[in-house]
Amino acid sequence: MDRKQHIDAFGATSLILFAALLAFNQVVIKVTNGGFSPVFVAAIRSAIAVFALGGWMALRGIRFERRRDIVVAGVFSGVLFSFEFICLYIALDLTDVSRASVIFYSMPVWLALAAHVFLPGERLSLRRMLGLALAMTGVAVALMDRAGGAANIWGDLAALGAAWGWAAIALMIRIKPLKTIPPEAQLMWQILVSAVILSAVAPLFGPLLRDPEIIHVAGILFQSLGVVAIGYVFWFWLLTIYPASSVASFSFLSPVLSVLFGWWLLGESVGVSIWAALGLVVLGLMLINRK
Repeated sequence: MDRKQHIDAFGATSLILFAALLAFNQVVIKVTNGGFSPVFVAAIRSAIAVFALGGWMALRGIRFERRRDIVVAGVFSGVLFSFEFICLYIALDLTDVSRASVIFYSMPVWLALAAHVFLPGERLSLRRMLGLALAMTGVAVALMDRAGGAANIWGDLAALGAAWGWAAIALMIRIKPLKTIPPEAQLMWQILVSAVILSAVAPLFGPLLRDPEIIHVAGILFQSLGVVAIGYVFWFWLLTIYPASSVASFSFLSPVLSVLFGWWLLGESVGVSIWAALGLVVLGLMLINRK
């Protein structure tokens, strides 16, 4: 498809479906953790995704460069990726999907703050500062709510750590040398390095097997193939067609859908404070991403 200046019907539909995929994935992670150790699941997911993404890159003729500066940056991004998903999987093991998602999807807030400091062309406007304030207030409300659902301070803090790790990765790929390689190669570095690190540290987080059943195995395959190998590659493809700022404007849908899926599919109790926190985060994200 030709490069477009605005989101059309196909783009809007695709981005809504991708947001739903990410939101549903939070539920899948929560369920899969019932059969396997969270960090072990993350390790398996990365390992399977390496082969799937590698096949896609080979089919498309996408080079996986191993220049010294790219290797150093790629390995560091993989370390951050490992940290992000250790935190996220533990968060979803300890607390509700709704709580973890509200905090985790505050990532654009921390990215905007970091970009303001490290990227000269990403200064904060008054509107974006207002968005940051609203979203950060929403995160604070979620952290202070200790009564609704499966409130667990360690799970909440792990979700916050995952958001920080995600923001750090997003900042890294906007700075040389990673910005000079294709998105698929950027993702390959992250899942390749994380497959090694997560496999090595998984035994430190308790028994690898809990009570595995077919549904838990299916959950791992969904995360590896459906989300990483297909979902993220599809999202990267959308970025080659539509403006990045327009694509980012749909980011507010994921936390909304995650809370709804947690309530609908898992029967989670979502208190008034979590709905309030969600509203503040969503409004903040809309102000941050709005042109």
